[in-house]
Amino acid sequence: MKTAPPIGAPVAAIDTPALVVDLDAFERNLCTMAAYAAARGLRLRPHAKTHKSAWIAAQQMAAGAVGVCVQKTSEAEALAQQGVADIYISNEVVDESKLARVAALARRCRLAIAVDSALGIERLALALRAAGGQVDVFVEVDVGHGRCGALPDAVGRLARQVVDAGLHFAGLQAYHGGAQHLRTPAAREAAIAHAASAVRSAQAALAGAGVDCPLVTGAGTGTFVHEAASGLWGELQAGSYVFMDRDYADNTSDDGAPRFEHALFVKSQVTSRGEDRAVVDAGHKSHAIDSGLPRVWQRSDLEFANGGDEHGILRPRGGRALLPTLGDTVWLLPGHCDPTVNLHDHLVGVRGGLDRGIVERVIEVDARGCVG
Repeated sequence: MKTAPPIGAPVAAIDTPALVVDLDAFERNLCTMAAYAAARGLRLRPHAKTHKSAWIAAQQMAAGAVGVCVQKTSEAEALAQQGVADIYISNEVVDESKLARVAALARRCRLAIAVDSALGIERLALALRAAGGQVDVFVEVDVGHGRCGALPDAVGRLARQVVDAGLHFAGLQAYHGGAQHLRTPAAREAAIAHAASAVRSAQAALAGAGVDCPLVTGAGTGTFVHEAASGLWGELQAGSYVFMDRDYADNTSDDGAPRFEHALFVKSQVTSRGEDRAVVDAGHKSHAIDSGLPRVWQRSDLEFANGGDEHGILRPRGGRALLPTLGDTVWLLPGHCDPTVNLHDHLVGVRGGLDRGIVERVIEVDARGCVG
């Protein structure tokens, strides 16, 4: 296991490859999103799968978030173990052994969970009765992603089952993951307009079943301005705004949307040099490539090419760039922050910038590897 750098060390002393957080940019991102939600009277519940860190979750809640989301039971357990007190598993859990863990966890923190099936509700109710716990239950609506969620006209029946089982129906889960990386504002706006129509239909189904809808929760970093403008969503689940990876930066921004800064970087070093390339020590094991390869930070004249597990290959873009030399530091913007973070035991928080900053904090990735 790689040793974390000492507090107060210069950025130059951070061993490579390392995942580094620019704390100044990170804090500005926190404040920007918190202010946006507060100005519109919206709750903010960021997705902690972005960072998997109890410390970052605490910073988000100190800035105004009501709690955090996770996607996995084990993520919830890891964060609760480190003191995070309000967690929403915004995903379905149907395995009986996992639901027993959910019920046990509900006795340690405020907990919510999503459901989209009669079986899931039945098993959740049984687990909670056995453990003597209580959770907030959201019925998930398929708002266009075609992943999880019930069709809108089935929502009333499921919510009625929740209530009749003695569980607390907390509202609707309405997150459109597929809309987050549509590149143009018009495409994202159209996708969320479709999602809003599904939410209205689901609310009508709830009314028909005699169930009130206290809250609609959802939205991500790519679309939250559209959910916020709809008047339907009362809670935003955006998470990647704290780091702003390369893929989100490739979106064309919406007019009037808040701007977030890049705050997550892979520090790498040139370990080999040829006439037409420089090779760095950051390959697949240090950054995820599901959303594409990293971008070289502040070097648009260099292109990052796939070098395999341990290496990245830098080539001149257009054939005219001055390549870095052996031992040089190269900063990379990861393509997708969530799975990149999951590759690291800790993040190195630096204050004062990437060039002359110092190490202020080592941030443990508490839920690293929590995939179940």
